[in-house]
Amino acid sequence: MSATIEHTPDNAAPAQAPASDRAWALFRALDGKGLVPEGYTEGWKKTFEEDFSPKRGAELVARAWTDPEFRDLLLTDGTAAVDQYGYLGPQGEYIVALEDTPTLKNVIVCSLCSCTAWPILGLPPTWYKSFEYRARVVREPRKVLSEMGTDIPENVEIRVYDTTAETRYIVLPQRPAGTEGWSREQLQQIVTKDCLIGVAVPHVPAN
Repeated sequence: MSATIEHTPDNAAPAQAPASDRAWALFRALDGKGLVPEGYTEGWKKTFEEDFSPKRGAELVARAWTDPEFRDLLLTDGTAAVDQYGYLGPQGEYIVALEDTPTLKNVIVCSLCSCTAWPILGLPPTWYKSFEYRARVVREPRKVLSEMGTDIPENVEIRVYDTTAETRYIVLPQRPAGTEGWSREQLQQIVTKDCLIGVAVPHVPAN
């Protein structure tokens, strides 16, 4: 019986472990040397899971739907409106709100990397960072949204906004019919991260 032996050329690049494994190896090495301050990882976990959250964006949208004065402020000076809640910070220094209307649908992309308004949208989803989304949504946004489950009528214009290092966007979607009389807390529940990015619209849950 013979066996096949795979030979790796001497000049071939060694296989790398996944990024998550390498990160944990680095953390264990630093922690073993006492270089990781107490509470450091817990603090960042709280930041990513609680402080950087689309729940904050949903809170802003729900208030804009129910408070005309705040809506006007959000649309004219998004940074000032968000600052009322103290939700600025890294990746959220300058906020611009984009209002959807019956004839206009706004969508956000970062064609160069994955910039978003972390403090009010949360960390960017994997699909948002993908080359396919970044390349296609600027060329064929209607088709991309349809593939993601959001069909936009042909008579509705779609505008794609490219996030930059200086500007972070949030989409203010249209308030859906059937939510009259809802509290802000109820309205927040139907505003998802995808709605804030613009690839989805809020829906009233079926009874």
